Amino acid sequence: MSLRKVNLISDEYYHIYNRGNSKQKIFHDNEDYFHFMGLLFACNSINNFRAGILSKGESPYDFGRGKQIASIGSYCIMSNHFHILITQKEENGISKFMQKLTTAYAMYYNKKYKRTGGLFEGKFKSEHAKDDRHLKYLFSYIHLNPIKLIQKDWKEVGIKNKKETLEYLQNYKYSSYLDYLGIKRIQNKILDIKSFPEYFSDSKSFQREIFEWLSFND
Repeated sequence: MSLRKVNLISDEYYHIYNRGNSKQKIFHDNEDYFHFMGLLFACNSINNFRAGILSKGESPYDFGRGKQIASIGSYCIMSNHFHILITQKEENGISKFMQKLTTAYAMYYNKKYKRTGGLFEGKFKSEHAKDDRHLKYLFSYIHLNPIKLIQKDWKEVGIKNKKETLEYLQNYKYSSYLDYLGIKRIQNKILDIKSFPEYFSDSKSFQREIFEWLSFND
């Protein structure tokens, strides 16, 4: 995957996303999801990460990545696509990170499922957070994505069962939602929240924001 002709701007915030070719599933089981999450950590480095450099029993989180090239504020992985809220720490940091991330995952995927060819639908897409209100909204938008798995029309008709929906989000392991709830897990290492505005002073303020979005069309 080539780098972008137009560079993304440092000290700005971007919603990055991409999906599988022809909308195909690219995450099939826990191993796939958690491998990609490990790559979110390991590929965010000035050093080149290769799965083969790890000793037996080590995980991507054991990789001595040194200086980060980007900061991740939130993410969500769905069966055929992913979302990342990101800002870069050096020139071309986002493009370099995404090139390493998607290449590493495609190599893992093609080997596991005995396939060849491109896995993703072209270059990643980017949406610039144009102001503070938009940036804060993206935290909720990204974390609320999994609701579509249990109620596709929730944005149009509202949440049918808020308790069930919140429980589902709290049990969805493939996003940074649990990290904002204060759950201690190895995936906490992926995020660099200090590089983003402090919209949520604690887990309760984050939960209030999510609940407001679930209730906005009552």
